[in-house]
Amino acid sequence: MKMLFAFITCLAVCPALALSHASQPRTPSMEEIQEHLQAVVTFLARDIGQRSYRDLRELNRAAEYIEERFHAYGCTVLRQPVAFMGNTYYNISAEVKGTGTEDGILIVGAHYDTVAGTPGADDNASGVAGLLELARHTAAHPLKRTVRFVAFTLEEPPAFMTKHMGSYVYAKSIREEGVTVYGMISLEMLGYYCDRKECQYYPLSFFRWLYPAEGNFIAFVGNLSSASFTRKLKHTFRKASSLPVESLNSVSLVPAVDFSDHRSFWHFGFPAVMITDTAFFRNPHYHAPSDRPETLDYRRMAQLIAGLYTALGDL
Repeated sequence: MKMLFAFITCLAVCPALALSHASQPRTPSMEEIQEHLQAVVTFLARDIGQRSYRDLRELNRAAEYIEERFHAYGCTVLRQPVAFMGNTYYNISAEVKGTGTEDGILIVGAHYDTVAGTPGADDNASGVAGLLELARHTAAHPLKRTVRFVAFTLEEPPAFMTKHMGSYVYAKSIREEGVTVYGMISLEMLGYYCDRKECQYYPLSFFRWLYPAEGNFIAFVGNLSSASFTRKLKHTFRKASSLPVESLNSVSLVPAVDFSDHRSFWHFGFPAVMITDTAFFRNPHYHAPSDRPETLDYRRMAQLIAGLYTALGDL
């Protein structure tokens, strides 16, 4: 209880660096976004490399890097400890206060750990890169809603789908805190795209009749309770970006729909959606040593983040 109280009272807050909001937030430069995304992915996947639950030094180095980025944007940063198998891991979070009076905050999250044996460029340095870039622009140009940006630890096995996931610990803490959440967005593998026919696979065969054969789109995936939030996010994203987007709201019986941190928020009754390049249904480097920075499409990643930043401003 004392730890929870300390966590609640120390919530990270970014200062409002730009308080004038007579107009919509500006769309960031694509070139600038692409450069920043590539730099983050390269640092995490090449300079640090494998970041499994056994790699405490590498995980701490990644956590420190994320903290430094949040600080560079003018944010105060919070570390939330996560105990697992006799070690302490950390969620890293920051908050940008909204300028409006809308009820409910947005949470944007991405995990920074990997499985053993991979540098994790797409899974999930790409998600962390997107998280940091969204935080950078939101800190400089706050949106109507308050946004919390959280880098989660321990998404991968053996913590995966257990109460030891960093996202589970975080979601449980905000439920106990009584936070009203408008919606949560999990950034899970954002960087791999393929344009040839039949390069995109699906968890069920009949999905081929409903969705593209090419892996040139981004997917928004939620459960049935999150359908309204998913539709709203998809609608605002389509207005803001030309990057193709597909969506699915389904039960967890459909394979892989709950394979990331959004699952933890569903458990506590929060609407949550995963934004993903569909992982192993498209990317042949999934959980492999070949998941390296040079395999990613930073131009389309930049399209995604620019569109998502603008879309968040309309929620």
